[in-house]
Amino acid sequence: MRPDQPPADHDDLDPSDWPATRAQAHRMLDDLLDHLQGVRERPVWRPIPDAVRGGVRQPLPRRPTPLAEVHEEFLRLVLPYGTGNTHPGFMGWVHGGGSVAGMLGEMLAAGLNANLGGRDHMPIEVERQILRWLGPLFGMPEDAGGLFVTGSSMANFMAILVARTGALGPEVRLRGLAGAPLVAYASAAVHGCVRRGMEMSGLGGDALRAIPVDRDWRMDLAQLGAAIRADRAAGLRPFLVVGTAGTVDTGAIDPLEQIAAIARAEGLWFHVDGAYGALARFAPSLAPRLAGIERADSLALDFHKWGQVPYDAGYLMVRDGALQQRTFAAPAVYLGRAERGLAAGSPWPCDFGPDLSRGFRALKAWFTLKVYGTDHLGAIIEQTCVLAQYLKARVEASPELELMAPVNLNIVCFRIRGADPDRLNRRVVEELQVAGLCAPSTTTLNGHLVIRAAIVNHRTQPRDIDTLIEAALETASHLLKQ
Repeated sequence: MRPDQPPADHDDLDPSDWPATRAQAHRMLDDLLDHLQGVRERPVWRPIPDAVRGGVRQPLPRRPTPLAEVHEEFLRLVLPYGTGNTHPGFMGWVHGGGSVAGMLGEMLAAGLNANLGGRDHMPIEVERQILRWLGPLFGMPEDAGGLFVTGSSMANFMAILVARTGALGPEVRLRGLAGAPLVAYASAAVHGCVRRGMEMSGLGGDALRAIPVDRDWRMDLAQLGAAIRADRAAGLRPFLVVGTAGTVDTGAIDPLEQIAAIARAEGLWFHVDGAYGALARFAPSLAPRLAGIERADSLALDFHKWGQVPYDAGYLMVRDGALQQRTFAAPAVYLGRAERGLAAGSPWPCDFGPDLSRGFRALKAWFTLKVYGTDHLGAIIEQTCVLAQYLKARVEASPELELMAPVNLNIVCFRIRGADPDRLNRRVVEELQVAGLCAPSTTTLNGHLVIRAAIVNHRTQPRDIDTLIEAALETASHLLKQ
């Protein structure tokens, strides 16, 4: 006896009125294009009113709400109160400005709704093509591993795990560290995610040696050598050294060529955190500064910074793709791998990282590279560095201002002179952000709080630099009078 079949016209989530939904979808796309086209006319950032915060704090929706109404809530409650990094006056952190081509690529990826964990389909081929493009640029062999991840925090963590497998063998996945005395090295200016990666890997944050930097904020090679020798003498096992291509504080580039030579001589894994700086390889005038990056065993970078791809689009490359696979691959009968059909195509992306469920991040990067080309993207990167030099010149021309670090790439650290300068500069940055005129941030260098301007957005122009300087001086003058 057959069970009763459900009705043929059972509910689904597709629109009941496709023409109306199509018209609404076009309105939503037009609103975003209008938002980007007129981004300069609005504040960089604005504080969120209590009423707006309360507007999204609603009970879990039990009943449907028309798409047009939800869109109206987005326009009213969300769109005006974003981070502001699409605005040319956003200079606080190393955030890219995104791009229209990348946004449209993300829309298409969402419509396709592909899972790039595995199986045999073209979205995975698009992701593999990114590796074919980038590999030669960074001196990686044809059998290198490459994978899109959320960002360089994850990419750096994964690189530590691959290096750990290289040092201890794949058995570490079963036995754990078993007291292995591994130690790693990075400059004192390395991004904090590297220490967190050491913590999450089970090696512990104390196993990362913070090597002092020179006056240009680059890793001190003599100190690196001394630390390695001291650890070996203490019975510890050095296994990893991390070089940074563009520190987040000052944009400094560690001496990668020399670090690579030390790593080879000492038998260490050489990883480069190139979160934003690695893509300077697109820029002919800047690429020579990254000499040595092509010798890295692994490299982390973010397309969503200098690459202007919408968030999130981090990337990890590993010279020894087979080792990367041994670090992460795990058999699972439910995946149903096969030689033919949809389950073909092994090894799959899930064999090279921790995620089985993976979005189609590669498509927005593919669109960005295809639509703009690396020559144009390289010119944009060079342009941000030219603007940084312009900002440096304006700081040096003003007796009220003081340059606090060398300008290596696109980051300028300066402060306003005055009594209690730490408090003054913190207040200035806060007032500028709240006013929506521009959005620098602060960091601390040699114990001094400084204003940091990271020029990453492709929309930023000299007039935005002028606004930053003039608004900062005017705000400081007002605060000092108070």
